[in-house]
Amino acid sequence: MAGGSDGKARTRPAVLGDVAALAGVSAMTVSRVLNAPDRVRAETRERVLAAVRELDYWPNSAARQLVTGRSGVLGVVSIDTTLYGPASTLYCIEQAARLAGYTVSIASLSLLNRKSIEEGVHRLRTQSVDGVVIVAPHESAVDGLRYLPPDLPVVAVDAGKDVPVPVVMVDQRAGAARATRHLLSLGHETVWHVSGPVDWIDASGRIEGWRGVLEAEGRPVPELLRGDWSPRSGYQHGRMLAADPSVTAVFVGNDQMALGVLRAMREAGRRVPEEVSVIGFDDIPEAAYYWPPLTTVRQDFREVGRSAFHLLLDRMAGAEKETQRLVEPELVVRESTGASRTR
Repeated sequence: MAGGSDGKARTRPAVLGDVAALAGVSAMTVSRVLNAPDRVRAETRERVLAAVRELDYWPNSAARQLVTGRSGVLGVVSIDTTLYGPASTLYCIEQAARLAGYTVSIASLSLLNRKSIEEGVHRLRTQSVDGVVIVAPHESAVDGLRYLPPDLPVVAVDAGKDVPVPVVMVDQRAGAARATRHLLSLGHETVWHVSGPVDWIDASGRIEGWRGVLEAEGRPVPELLRGDWSPRSGYQHGRMLAADPSVTAVFVGNDQMALGVLRAMREAGRRVPEEVSVIGFDDIPEAAYYWPPLTTVRQDFREVGRSAFHLLLDRMAGAEKETQRLVEPELVVRESTGASRTR
């Protein structure tokens, strides 16, 4: 049984009127918060959502669908992975939707291509979802975005620029450029790059940012080293880099691979950052506790989730306010980067 604000036990489930009374607003305002949150002031919205949580109120989805034509359910299609970036993106989208009173249904796919995306979207449509967010970080997924039902509101995340639906993504190119410029500013002649896999859109953006800065500065562009996001692949490439005394700066495509590079350098007796500077990407929670603490590029996954949710609300309302939203990354400087001894 849910409890009331006066601490007395409630003998029936909370109803919309109870939420309105506790929040000090009208029942219509509560309904707007649950069905069209962008139409309500942030302060009022937070008060209503606090009352919803306190009373453990669960909207009657069948009744809401009859009144509003909406189910209050949003769908998310995502690749089934434990990688930090996609997993964090999925979590933050879900949190943004739930805070606004929506239920979230997730279709996790082992592959992202046209067929699997169509199947995932079909599965969600059988649950009467109001709209769908597709987390599509693979190049192979872009084709699937061109064959979606025209009557279904859809927003994509990490899908690149040339897609037929609104997209939210971190500016990977800008993040990589900041990392590369940081290393050059420390006096390093050039910067090596251990990248992510071929089919990943994020990896491509980071390569473009890294290479673009080196070319613009007239610096040598070293051979690109392809990894697979794992510490093992970072370690394997790190061993080769550690054996080359001319290598003084390495930009690594994610923090997990950077961990492998740091181990390879330590085993080879190459001191970080005295002899080699290493910088990662993502700012995973463990990055500050690497040895040395890792300089990295932080992605604001919370803002990605919030932006994707609000873009989807716009689509559901028939608004076409934006077709692309870039979230700016942040360079976080720690102790794994330092001045080059050769300058």
